[in-house]
Amino acid sequence: MKNPLIPIAAVIALLCTGNAFAQSKPKLTKWAVVEELVLANQILVDQGVIDAYGHVSVRDPQNPNHFLLARHIPAIAVTAADIVEYDFDANPVDGSDAIGYSERFIHSEIYRARPDVMAIVHTHAPDLIPFATTATPLRPMYHMAGFLSAGVPVFEIRKTGGMTDMLIRNGALGKALAQTLGDKSAVLLRGHGAVVVAPTLHLVAGWSYYMSLNARIQWQALLAQTPITYLDPEEAQKATIQDGYERFWEAGKKKLEAK
Repeated sequence: MKNPLIPIAAVIALLCTGNAFAQSKPKLTKWAVVEELVLANQILVDQGVIDAYGHVSVRDPQNPNHFLLARHIPAIAVTAADIVEYDFDANPVDGSDAIGYSERFIHSEIYRARPDVMAIVHTHAPDLIPFATTATPLRPMYHMAGFLSAGVPVFEIRKTGGMTDMLIRNGALGKALAQTLGDKSAVLLRGHGAVVVAPTLHLVAGWSYYMSLNARIQWQALLAQTPITYLDPEEAQKATIQDGYERFWEAGKKKLEAK
């Protein structure tokens, strides 16, 4: 059987070699990255990936030991002025007294554990919850979700925190979540939602959207109660990059501009 794992290191290699869209992209300034992060919040809310409590971050382009994340407000309301720079202890580096998301430790501990990760999305997309609460694994149904073939583990917060409010409120829980994620592109949180990671902000936005859509399609197929033909690992690997999901990003951007 072919190896189903598609580590992000392999994704980065594909992004950096032989892909015109990746080769033609200039390195963004920090301000430009902040603007992209604001746009990511808006696109993901508009596409139904992030609700009032989800969030998206990006690693600081000037300091890989820092990351950028909005303060504690709904993603739809995020502006450039709301973006805060954090260290890996989830503390603001500029002494800001802005209240941060209680679950910013999701981001800090994954960035600490995974130098290959450049962007993270935390979503509560309803289509994903059944796969986080049943024994049915989330698997790639079609080419837009090939990145799922490495497997999507489920984080059980009770193993680390006992009985909690289900939120990743401290570094210990964030570290345990990062360990469950391992080298995968996504992890489900039992009774809570999911986290998606990627080597670019555009890629994590696309993966987050198509992961949720794939979950909806998979449940529809399961209802038929007949054998399901999932993507072969080799098919999934070849389909994982797409165009870096640039078309998804541009479509989301244009949709917002048209409103």
